[in-house]
Amino acid sequence: MQIPGFDYQHVTVGDDVALNVAVGGSGAPIVLLHGFPQTHLMWRHVAADLAADHTVLVPDLRGYGASDKPADTGETYSKRTMAADVVAVARAFGHERFALAGHDRGALVAIRAGLDHPAAVSHLAILDVLPTLDTWDVLHGVSAAVGFHLYLMAQPPGLPETLIAGAPDAFFGYFLDAWTQRPDAIPADVRAEYLRACREAVPSIVADYRATATVDVEHDTASRTAGDRLGMPVTVLQQDWGAALGYDATALWRPWTADLRHRTVSSGHFMAEEAPADVVKELRELVAR
Repeated sequence: MQIPGFDYQHVTVGDDVALNVAVGGSGAPIVLLHGFPQTHLMWRHVAADLAADHTVLVPDLRGYGASDKPADTGETYSKRTMAADVVAVARAFGHERFALAGHDRGALVAIRAGLDHPAAVSHLAILDVLPTLDTWDVLHGVSAAVGFHLYLMAQPPGLPETLIAGAPDAFFGYFLDAWTQRPDAIPADVRAEYLRACREAVPSIVADYRATATVDVEHDTASRTAGDRLGMPVTVLQQDWGAALGYDATALWRPWTADLRHRTVSSGHFMAEEAPADVVKELRELVAR
């Protein structure tokens, strides 16, 4: 499936890895990064709206969708490596500086891009995650069960891949059902596409998550120790996970950001599909800052 009105290219980003990228519109560039268990299609409504006055680049992350899925060597799916992919994609289309929005896994990539490539990222939008270190810090006791998949896919290679591959539609479909408040926001054909794409990418998806319990922790710890901050305007849109897990989300974000706008949303996790007009409004206000 494709975003109507968008062109598609495979863009080589380094080490013989190519990403599937949808591109549309004209004007100031903005890159949109998808989350789990999805592909670039999750941005279909938002991308079409933004294309009225932006050049919109919408890649499948490495390991997902129609992008390449290289074998993991430890750094292959680090958010640092995936962030470098994003900068390479933008440059391939002639953009040295761009606004960036990420959802879920894509948001973790976007955060790392903002930390590692501050001259490239002009504005940053983060949808429904915390930075990696804060995510692990807030999960404790029985409430941590909400993040059971994080712990499953953090295990050494072998068991997680085998278990998930044994019933991939049940595993990935669980999150599509449990994390949305409006099931009609993900129509049957789009849901089927998400499940097909994930079914064909179990090892790389697990590798992405495993990195978040290993190398990404190392990188974020180094950034925190060094006092690194996101210097560009940042908008964070989140469900009220703080109320459920007992933390102050805004307070957790402040040490990472110099210019923060934090909003709690009423939609489910898949807000770009459940409430696309609200997301577009926030993105337009962000790039105007």
